[in-house]
Amino acid sequence: MTDKTLPEEVDLVTRMQVDESVVGSTEIDESLYSRQLYVLGHEAMKRMSASNVLIVGLRGLGVEVAKNIALAGVKSLTLHDPAPVAIADLSSQFFLRAEDVGKPRDQTTAPRVAELNAYTPIHIHQSASLGENLSQFDKYQVVVLTNTPLHLQLVIGDYCHQKGIYLVVADTFGLFGSVFCDFGKNFTVIDPTGETPTNGIVADIDEDGLVSALDETRHGLEDGDYVTFTEVEGMEGLNGCEPRKIAVKGAYTFSIGDVSGLGRYKRGGLYQQVKMPKFIDFKSISEAMNDPEFVISDFAKFDRPQQLHVGFQALNAFAQGQGRLPRPMNDEDATVIIASAKNFAKTQGIDVEFDEKLLKELSYQATGDLNPMAAFFGGLTAQEVLKAVSGKFHPVKQFLYFDSLESLPSGSRRSEELCKPIGSRYDGQIAVFGREFQDKIANVKQFLVGAGAIGCEMLKNWAMIGLGTGPNGRIAVTDMDSIEKSNLNRQFLFRPKDVGQMKSECAAHAVQAMNPDLQGHVEVLKDRVSPETEHIFNEEFWSSLDGVTNALDNIEARTYVDRRCVFFHKPLLESGTLGTKGNTQVVLPLLTESYSSSQDPPEQSFPMCTLRSFPNKIEHTIAWARELFESSFVKPAETVNLYLTQPNYLAATLKQGGNEKATLEMLVDFLKNERALTFDDCVQWARMLFEKQYNNAIQQLLYNFPKDSVLSTGTPFWSGPKRAPDPLKFDPANPTHFTFIEAATNLHAFNYNINVKGKTRQDYVQALESMIVPDFSPDAKVKIQADDKDPDPNAAGSAFDDTTELQNLVNELPDAKSLAGFKLTPVEFEKDDDTNYHIDFIAAASNLRAENYKIEQADRHRIKFIAGKIIPAIATTTALVTGLVIMELLKIVDGKTDIEQYKNGFINLALPFFGFSEPIASPKVEYQGPDGKVTLDKIWDRFEVGDITLQELIDDFEKRGLSISMLSCGVSLLFAAFFPMAKRKDKYNMRLSQLVESVTKKPIAAHQKELIFEVVTEDATGEDVEVPYIKAKIR
Repeated sequence: MTDKTLPEEVDLVTRMQVDESVVGSTEIDESLYSRQLYVLGHEAMKRMSASNVLIVGLRGLGVEVAKNIALAGVKSLTLHDPAPVAIADLSSQFFLRAEDVGKPRDQTTAPRVAELNAYTPIHIHQSASLGENLSQFDKYQVVVLTNTPLHLQLVIGDYCHQKGIYLVVADTFGLFGSVFCDFGKNFTVIDPTGETPTNGIVADIDEDGLVSALDETRHGLEDGDYVTFTEVEGMEGLNGCEPRKIAVKGAYTFSIGDVSGLGRYKRGGLYQQVKMPKFIDFKSISEAMNDPEFVISDFAKFDRPQQLHVGFQALNAFAQGQGRLPRPMNDEDATVIIASAKNFAKTQGIDVEFDEKLLKELSYQATGDLNPMAAFFGGLTAQEVLKAVSGKFHPVKQFLYFDSLESLPSGSRRSEELCKPIGSRYDGQIAVFGREFQDKIANVKQFLVGAGAIGCEMLKNWAMIGLGTGPNGRIAVTDMDSIEKSNLNRQFLFRPKDVGQMKSECAAHAVQAMNPDLQGHVEVLKDRVSPETEHIFNEEFWSSLDGVTNALDNIEARTYVDRRCVFFHKPLLESGTLGTKGNTQVVLPLLTESYSSSQDPPEQSFPMCTLRSFPNKIEHTIAWARELFESSFVKPAETVNLYLTQPNYLAATLKQGGNEKATLEMLVDFLKNERALTFDDCVQWARMLFEKQYNNAIQQLLYNFPKDSVLSTGTPFWSGPKRAPDPLKFDPANPTHFTFIEAATNLHAFNYNINVKGKTRQDYVQALESMIVPDFSPDAKVKIQADDKDPDPNAAGSAFDDTTELQNLVNELPDAKSLAGFKLTPVEFEKDDDTNYHIDFIAAASNLRAENYKIEQADRHRIKFIAGKIIPAIATTTALVTGLVIMELLKIVDGKTDIEQYKNGFINLALPFFGFSEPIASPKVEYQGPDGKVTLDKIWDRFEVGDITLQELIDDFEKRGLSISMLSCGVSLLFAAFFPMAKRKDKYNMRLSQLVESVTKKPIAAHQKELIFEVVTEDATGEDVEVPYIKAKIR
């Protein structure tokens, strides 16, 4: 049985097996893989596209792994599971249908996996026995085993270890699961964290090698990181040095060790973190079984991995001996498992204290096949496979065990009778939760907001668990977006034929095909959930729901949905992903704080002065280029259209004060002086834009602040973060210069509706040669702000008061009536269309400015990421996060009210890190009432009244021991104790609805049945009390 064939060529850089026949020969389809590329990078994806992966076992877990790997893109994905489909497989295997029962799992599943990604060919591994002729595994770089008996895991695993084939083993039993990785000896991790390397400006390096970052900027480094340097003066030996290991000395300082013999630091310098490879040794599976290393998945369950490690072995031994797994809720089988586990621990000499309840549950649930566990472990396992073939991110070393026993229902009965199979597609779930709980799940009414990446996974999970399939069950899903090609890489319910269709419609259609029980139970909406759609998502809609799940990608929408859930007292499940990071949050009425209670840090912004004149890193030039795009192709066209369509536009502009001169000059240029009529006009405008930005502006800056300028302190002006620029001389042979002209020409032509399609390079060159670019002389009157701390010298003069000059500009403007029918087309920024010149312009504009300031330029891919504010995304994280959300949903369906049973999750698959915490309880307020202390929930409580008069409201509050000093609705102040009596007395007898209408002078919308009032009150002791709002039912 020995097989002499060597594994395929080994890449010596990373010691990774890759199929060399395709390395470097395939171009990555950036329009499909765009979001994933920002997680993994081009190098890692090239390695993946040279890898052949085998997945054994195609129940729920196996198909999740297959789906995630197919979407990620590998050279080939091969599936093996010749066992016939059983009805219980449908509990979590979303690519099987009831009519597939009895057919081989792999034959049935493979064509459906193949639809996910045209770049990942799917094969079926034909083998009568996996345990014989082990050379059958030699053609794979990674072997994944799911639903495979332990004796086979050991035989195959040891062979793979010896052959240098990477092995990942994953299993789930009910609410328990595990993953094991063996990537051989000396496995290379190229980038353990995936975080962007940090960089910064050096302020000082002393003789002991202590580096200080400039201006107290946190350096962001950690002990053991490596850095190298450029542009250091005095210690030139550090420039381009071999990466030096650092020790952090403070938030703004770090040590680089011995710098003797390098001279004395003078000034300048940039430090750059360098990612160093990490080498890891893995044990074979049989070695690791006896001497396990665990990654902790939940620090509150620190003692569980060792118990489950032995418990899983006991389960496997039981299955091998009996030919079956323990029966659901069967105490006889559970007793055998507990005794077997204790015996294993004794013979292996493991000192472990067993929690018999834990092992009993493991036995009770062994036949359980749960979708949320498959989603969690499917995401995790697939990411480990990608780590193996790419060397990107730190692998699991070597066992990870996870359970979600808190998801077991306490409000529904479980017994051997209630958990036995009934020939239903939900048998895998009934085995764990029982039939009563399955009925509860079926009759839930749940609202999904968003049908993108998280939304698709969530709907698939809901279809598998049978959510909303009962007589009283319903799912509502809304999404206002249509499907784009870049969605297909992770929004797995969509196929290429769906591009252009509405997401909510296609997603609903796909999950009803996965589980026909959902037919007639899915309500499809295509509207944004926002204040503007409260007539659609009205009181009847919200009141009919049992709960809400967010699958959104922006904070504004999340916050609005959160506020509605608080208003209508509905539980909300919130989640999000960013590359390999994910989080989940549970919001429970009267128990937890809401999503809006905590805020994300604000987006990074740059000082205007830095962007205008003193950039020092590529992010500054990209932000500047993005603004140039707006001020060249968006704002002018919008302004012109306002002038042409609004009769009083000029009068209003002249009244504004501030930038009226700039606005008028822009109108004169775009409608008269520089109005484009031909292709040549557009090229010449683009060439002048180049000249103004990259030559004239820089000459003016150097005129105001010459390169040899010195501050009053004696420090050179151009030092520290200020980099002295040089003007650029236009060269059409320079690709960046030419791209700028080409992109600017096309965008300017788009503004003027001029057709420039089919123009050749020669056409551009001819147009350039026929123009004369005037010489530039700096203007002594121009003032430039030297520092953000200084007042802007142009701010005082911004209120331009030379009315004669303004009137002259107005006189120059063509009359709007004479241009009837003429209008410009503003450019709407769209990052994902590579033919529209938007990113081309921003990339060229940014890199030209970087060339001015000698800043390292960025490639188009990175500029698109930053300018487009793209959120990196990968299917593995999305799958795992939605699995966690479903485990929390099950607790809500059960009606658990103990906050300690719920978990907010934080995960980072790159590290890998898993952190779970109890949700934060909602804050309370106490005040002195007439009968003693009163406690109210600041978030969830409210005072509910009818459409009573103001006097009745005041009296009602007096009875509670509170006096109202102010009452408001939205932005309108309706009543205040300090109002003069004449103003107050008319209001006392008004109903609350009349009061609002009389103050706002607007009728209340017909669909609005309730009003919200904010109130300021004092208690009997005269203390201000921050009480909840008032909800008045007016219809």
